[in-house]
Amino acid sequence: MRRRIPWIAAAVVLLAGLLAGCGSKNAETVVKDLNKVMEKMDSYEGSGTMILHTGQQPQTYKVEVWYQKPSYYRIALTNDKKDITQIVLRNDDGVFVLTPSLNKSYRFQSEWPENQGQVYLYQTLVKSIVLDNSRQFTSDKDSYVFDVMASNYQNGSFARQKIWLAKSDYAPRQVEITDTNANLMVEVKFDNFKFGKKFDRSAFDMQQNMTAAPNAQSGGGETNAQQPGASETKAPEANDADGGANGGATGESSAEPGSAPSETTEGASGSESAATDGAGTDAQTEELVTVEPDPDLLPEGVEQKDIVEIKLADGSQGVMLRYTGTYDFTILESVSKTEAVTTTEGIALDLGFTMGHLTTGDTKTLTWTYDGTDYRLTTIDLPEEEMVRVAQSMVDSSGK
Repeated sequence: MRRRIPWIAAAVVLLAGLLAGCGSKNAETVVKDLNKVMEKMDSYEGSGTMILHTGQQPQTYKVEVWYQKPSYYRIALTNDKKDITQIVLRNDDGVFVLTPSLNKSYRFQSEWPENQGQVYLYQTLVKSIVLDNSRQFTSDKDSYVFDVMASNYQNGSFARQKIWLAKSDYAPRQVEITDTNANLMVEVKFDNFKFGKKFDRSAFDMQQNMTAAPNAQSGGGETNAQQPGASETKAPEANDADGGANGGATGESSAEPGSAPSETTEGASGSESAATDGAGTDAQTEELVTVEPDPDLLPEGVEQKDIVEIKLADGSQGVMLRYTGTYDFTILESVSKTEAVTTTEGIALDLGFTMGHLTTGDTKTLTWTYDGTDYRLTTIDLPEEEMVRVAQSMVDSSGK
């Protein structure tokens, strides 16, 4: 009898292991489940923290993500340190980058985010897992963990990404993206993620997002009458790498505030036109603080040529930074004008801390707004990846 006890104990342990194994999932099973989640998914809401390690110092942002089928998105990025919130919005009228504090908006005719991945979008994460047949898989107490290629992002320096998904419902918990040297580039931690969120009709309305924070509560409540907003103007286009920053652009104003941005009429010329009479007056009194790229993050063989104060076509002051060497480019900085709403047919380019808009051709121009300043990087030969790097290096630079 005593001899049987060890055998019985061993059998119990083995049976317990088999039962535990029956409850676990492998990578293939999880991938099949993810495809089912995507097929049934109508909406979601997520929030958390994103840290960028692409500039001089780590930059921390609060991230809020809303999605509603078929292709409505709202992403709010908030830098608590500078108290800045910018919103990336997609609705039937296009893709918008909004800065509500300045009543400023850029509009794109773009297939974003289908044509580029975003680390905080569930669709991007699932696509990364499903398409990588060499995926690595493990699990911990509460999460399934995938290590996959980071090939569906615009940033060419991204190499790998580690994705944590909750075992209970496959909601994202954490994402880490590294470069080819395993240096951490971006990390996102979700505090909350809920599938099947019900949004108000105003949640993805451009004008409502510009005038007030839309309501994401349950129900389909009607939005109030749209408040008077700024008319649309066309974003500036550059002429060449040195002089393009002085080039004017024709403005376009919509016939009705808050209406879909489509039919427009030609307006005044300037670096950026104020949307209403007197718009930008307050901005003119603000001091422009020059921000320079981190010299250590400039492309190899590039150095600063000079810094020149210039007068823009609309009479406002600006600063032009010129760089030469392996590549030649200029950066024009000017105080953002309040109540200026601009539109462009360029490409939405993910800068991490915001969306920039890129115009291409013989001359490429990358434009973005941050911390009350408009930036425009103009070049003939600087690669897009390097343009993004230069922009990211300026986020936490000290003014001079």
